[in-house]
Amino acid sequence: MPPSPKSRPKRPWQEVAQEAQEYRDASMKDYDTRLPEPLEGNMPKSVMTVPGSLLADESLQITELLPEELVSLLASGQLTSVTVTEAFLRRAALAQKLANCVTELLPERALARARFLDDHYTQYKRPIGPLHGLPISVKEHIGMDGLRVHCGYVSWWYKIGKEDAHVLEILWNAGAVFHARTTEPQSMMHLETDSNLYGVTVNPYNRDVTSGGSSGGEGALIALRGSCLGIGSDVGGSIRNPAANNGIYGFKPTAFRIPTDGWGYAMAGADTIDSVLGPLSTSLSGIKLFMKAVLDAKPWLTEPAIVPIPWDSGRVITDSQPLKIAVMWHDGVVKPHPPVTRALSLVVEKLRSLPNVTVVDWKPHVHDEAWAIISNLYYPDGGEEDAEAIDSSGEPWRPLTNWIIKENPCVKELTRGELNYWLEEREAYRKEYANVWTATATGRNPHSGDLEGMVDIILCPVGPGVAPEHGTAKYWCYTSQWNLLNYPAVVFPVSKVDASVDVKDRAYKPKKGVDKDNWDLYDPAIFDGLPVSLQLVGRRYEDEKVLAILEHIKEKIGLPFAKFP
Repeated sequence: MPPSPKSRPKRPWQEVAQEAQEYRDASMKDYDTRLPEPLEGNMPKSVMTVPGSLLADESLQITELLPEELVSLLASGQLTSVTVTEAFLRRAALAQKLANCVTELLPERALARARFLDDHYTQYKRPIGPLHGLPISVKEHIGMDGLRVHCGYVSWWYKIGKEDAHVLEILWNAGAVFHARTTEPQSMMHLETDSNLYGVTVNPYNRDVTSGGSSGGEGALIALRGSCLGIGSDVGGSIRNPAANNGIYGFKPTAFRIPTDGWGYAMAGADTIDSVLGPLSTSLSGIKLFMKAVLDAKPWLTEPAIVPIPWDSGRVITDSQPLKIAVMWHDGVVKPHPPVTRALSLVVEKLRSLPNVTVVDWKPHVHDEAWAIISNLYYPDGGEEDAEAIDSSGEPWRPLTNWIIKENPCVKELTRGELNYWLEEREAYRKEYANVWTATATGRNPHSGDLEGMVDIILCPVGPGVAPEHGTAKYWCYTSQWNLLNYPAVVFPVSKVDASVDVKDRAYKPKKGVDKDNWDLYDPAIFDGLPVSLQLVGRRYEDEKVLAILEHIKEKIGLPFAKFP
């Protein structure tokens, strides 16, 4: 174990970063896949097809299975845990070379666990739990016993986890195998994943654009099938944004449903805006598998902050059940780029053809005020702890860290009175929004007195565009809006950018400020072929309903409309 920070002489940050990268590379040495000479130093813009040309057939077949398929094959003994784990270790190591998305591979731990699970199956002829043998990747700041928890700060490189995070304990008991840890940005507060420890994580569909953040390592790794199910965190879009950018599924649960004990980040313990843990996956069933496994363990018994609501696996939407879906085309502040609007139009056209579905427009309720509230509450200490974590090592501030803290006019140390004011504003805004939603009801049931005809779900963009170029993701409000309200939201892939169709509307005159900044970013030639995803948002604690509605409309309208690997 390294010496304590107090007894250790200060080192240049570049030396620490070099050590971090050498440590990561050493963890992968037994699973290295040599890139062909034409690729070395000359990587193509899209690397999505590279694994198919380099990995053995068995590894490809295993790693392209969905999580629900894997758990079935593992539970029946048709696949061994060791075979599956080795396949994902190899593909994750390759994904790291292609997208720079992994902080360390865990071969010794993972294979020891896999062998134990195989021995259990041989002896008892049954799986140890619902996730028996399933490899799961983990965002680095989620603590693991005996491993570093640096959260993207150079000065935190020597922080060592003293126990597994609560969610990891639960997944372990359910039979999971943790095989990889993934990258996050400096400060954890980017819709980008870049740090001075590891550099920039890129989007495997187009290395010139971002994989998103702050769970961008998970997004890229899962898109490249180095994992089929991973754990991220979300306080402003950090699960949903990477899921959208990489064409996978991501779910932000209502706060206090998934346990968070044992993670690391600056200002841990502050609850001005609740951050959550949640899953990213290659399938919607993978999202549900994660939620059920965690909540079936009754985490509220040992983590009292968790609300004691068991997972309702029986929640389904039938053809006879009326659904009212509200579409938010625009948040009233920043107009989405053409591919996003086209994806919304495609989905809405299909939804209107369903006999049990009513589609209405959603009028956003002062979303510009929501950003003022949430950005004041992100850093009630004025960013002091983050600044200390960055400046103490001498590492430079990454541009997006500088933007969210130093260039953000809402970031200042709040007095007790100011903090109380913004907390009151938060609660008042939540109440206003709840009333706006409730007002969509068309009447009351004469027998039960329940409101009827209310909007069930909001369909909306995940962001104002698809994955943007590096360093330009500065508009959070299509995701942070729902963090402020503490609403559950799921992201799903729909289509891909088509430069010949998604042309820029030259007649549109954007408003000054963030709308113009965003509109100026759009170039169909740059974004051609990138995933286009959308978001479904439900009311607080309606997590199961959100996923059930997505499952229903996926089946009925044939989502996604494009092929995703």
